[in-house]
Amino acid sequence: MPTLVIDSPVGALLLCSDGQAITRISWLDDTVSRAKDDPNSICRPDSICQLAATELRAYFAGNLQDFSVPVSLNGSPLQRGVWDAMVKIPFGAVLTYGDVAHALSAGAQAVGTACGQNPVPIIVPCHRIVGAGGKLTGFSGGNGVETKAFLLDLESGQGRLI
Repeated sequence: MPTLVIDSPVGALLLCSDGQAITRISWLDDTVSRAKDDPNSICRPDSICQLAATELRAYFAGNLQDFSVPVSLNGSPLQRGVWDAMVKIPFGAVLTYGDVAHALSAGAQAVGTACGQNPVPIIVPCHRIVGAGGKLTGFSGGNGVETKAFLLDLESGQGRLI
């Protein structure tokens, strides 16, 4: 499987591709991220991983709002509905778990579970779904809610050091 590790302001990210689309983005700890310097390590990038890396770097630099790299998302109908809803949330905007739940005729907890199971965070922007009243809850990547806050601040132009 083609992979690439990149550094980002929210930690080292492992990008995985099936050769046609990004299938997973995962946060790595410092020990694993150092493996990217070893040519015999887990990193075997392809053009899809390279495109995702380029777009993520542009996103973190404040120069990209919409990703074009293809993604492949496999999940239940509810998960796919939630992930599709995430992609439609505009850059810099948020919806609540309840908003998405209402639109999909599902429960807010089920929406939260689907958010936590998002295989391609950042590109499929689960960070744009927040709790009632805008409360920052539930983020499974990086440093949790702190990472979610960083991504939302980045998109709102406020910036944050983590």
